[in-house]
Amino acid sequence: MPPWQDFEPFIVSGLALGGVYALSGVGLVVLYRATGVLYLAFGAVGALGALITWSLVTRAGTPGWVGWLTCVVVAGGVTLGYGAIFGPALAKRDPLVKAVATIGLTLILYGVMDLLWTTSGGQARSLTLPTDNGGFSVGQVQVTWTQVIALGAGVVLTVGTGAFLRFTKLGTAMRAMANDREITATLGVPVRKVEAAAWLGCGVLSGIAGLLLADLVALDATTLTFLVISSLAAVLIARLRSITVTFVAAIAVGLIHDLLTPITSLSNYRDMTPFVIAAIALLVLSRHQVMTQSREEA
Repeated sequence: MPPWQDFEPFIVSGLALGGVYALSGVGLVVLYRATGVLYLAFGAVGALGALITWSLVTRAGTPGWVGWLTCVVVAGGVTLGYGAIFGPALAKRDPLVKAVATIGLTLILYGVMDLLWTTSGGQARSLTLPTDNGGFSVGQVQVTWTQVIALGAGVVLTVGTGAFLRFTKLGTAMRAMANDREITATLGVPVRKVEAAAWLGCGVLSGIAGLLLADLVALDATTLTFLVISSLAAVLIARLRSITVTFVAAIAVGLIHDLLTPITSLSNYRDMTPFVIAAIALLVLSRHQVMTQSREEA
């Protein structure tokens, strides 16, 4: 086992990564509760926005803020467009169709990225945010402002989304739609507008997550596309309901993933972290639910 000092930098990076996973997970939960759709294209949309940003800043020489704004706009636009076109039809389909409907969008976007930003020839890309240039030290560990922003964004978004769903009319409408879409519509709630707001919000969050992950992890279409699996693990642990549980699970996934890095015998298996944690959590929760039902019947 490596000394404790070897783990300290990975605590910081794990918390930052967990913050981005939490940000992504909250977006997935809100969209699912409003529409019933599990947005598996979240990572691919964020990756597309990040690669467009890299092209604008590196090749076209545009100011950085223009590229970052473009990433968010593109991600929000793609997600909103998909929701506007396919959302009404998906609302009438069964849960399984809703769950896998966005896989097609994922594959299309991945193909576009592979065509426009080919990885052949060993071309290396990096997207560095200005917040990497500053920070502070905690003991012997250097913390960048990007890492602080990543964790802070997850915290703020979790708290803010909880307040939004609880205290605003739009949030109340989203919670009502999660319980019964048809009854909510009969009460005069503009269902299409509420769904459009959920799609747009999820798309904006995918763009922000794409920018942060491109800086914290790597600017690679494959990596960014499938990092949504880590967020999905947190969402499944929360059973697509609680954003608070989603946040805690996302932080745990990020921490455990990075803390395995210094352990040589386990570092090659760290990408399995989301699957293992999700499987254990679901087994424990299922067992607890069965025991609770048995006691009630008794």
